[in-house]
This record gives sequence, C-alpha cells and structure tokens, in this order.
Amino acid sequence: MEKLKIPYTIIVEGKYDRLKLLNICDARIIATDGFGIFKKNEKLALIRRLAEKLPIIVLTDSDGAGKLIRSHLASAIAADRIIQLYTPQIKGKEKRKTEASAEGFLGVEGIENETLRNILAPYEDESAYLAAQENRISKADFYEDGLMGREDSTRRRDALAKKLGLPCGMTSNALLSAIRLICSYEEYKKLVKGI
Repeated sequence: MEKLKIPYTIIVEGKYDRLKLLNICDARIIATDGFGIFKKNEKLALIRRLAEKLPIIVLTDSDGAGKLIRSHLASAIAADRIIQLYTPQIKGKEKRKTEASAEGFLGVEGIENETLRNILAPYEDESAYLAAQENRISKADFYEDGLMGREDSTRRRDALAKKLGLPCGMTSNALLSAIRLICSYEEYKKLVKGI
C-alpha cells in the first residue's frame, strides 16, 4: 500500500512509535523521547519553530504519560498550531515488550497500521486543518449539551469519546479540539443526543 504523504510534522513519544509511522507515511516525525521532552529545551525549541511554519500533529499514547507529554507541548505551543490526534484505548501489549504498560493500553507502536492510516489520512493536505479551524462547535455547545459545567460532565464526555473511538478521561478542551477535527457540527449534535 502506498504511504500517506503528510505535510505536517508529527510528534510521537518514542523511537518505536516513529518507526511504526515511517512504515505508514512520508512525513517529518519527531520523537519526544518520552519524558525527555521535559529536559531537552533544544528539541522543544525545534518543535516550536516547526509549528510556526505549519501546524504540528501530536500523536502520543492514550495513557497518563501520553497526556502529560501532550499537555507539556500544548503549554509551549499556541493552540491553533497543534493538531491533536488520538489513538483508541485498546487493551494489550506491544510485541517487543514483556509486559503491558502500567495502564494496559497499546501505544502508538502497537496500534494496527490500518487504524493509524485512518487517523492520519485526512491530513494528507491542509484542508482538514482548515476545516477544523472553521468548525463552529464551541464551548457553549459543550455546556448546553452537558459536556462541561455539570456533575456528570466527565461521564458524558467519556461516553462521547468512546463513541468516537477516542480515549476516556479527556478534558473538555482536548475533546473539543478533537471533535472539531473529526465531526461536522451536525454530526456532533447527532452523536451528543445519544449519550
């Protein structure tokens, strides 16, 4: 199968994630070396610089460590310069490891190629990013639909995330960013009615 041609720089956690994506797409792929990104100011400076030219894609594992790395990058780079993509939370263990991760979910390197292709395919050109920027789903919609500001908002966000194949435990801001990328306003409204 022909490789995807992604114009955006893709940020992943480790070298095995990078190698996995290199089998799927032609793109500039940078590994954070896990928590190494917290200490490597020059790597973060490079990522910031790349984000100034063209938005970057962040594709970290759907676990606690991935969330911390994602959050660190989001605090260092303007929100409109980051495309947050998520892998589904799938229980399992990568083939090269002797044990599953602490949370028991597959990381980017363990996700099937076809799933990763489907996640990345809309970004072969800039149109998906531009469409997300124009998407009118807002925090007001989230509030109106009970996804923030209510006692059961976390449960409702998790239910919506599950329907979309996204990880549970996403903040309202993270879920909003993801939904803007993958749903039209009408699709979002249909999905939220069912939770």
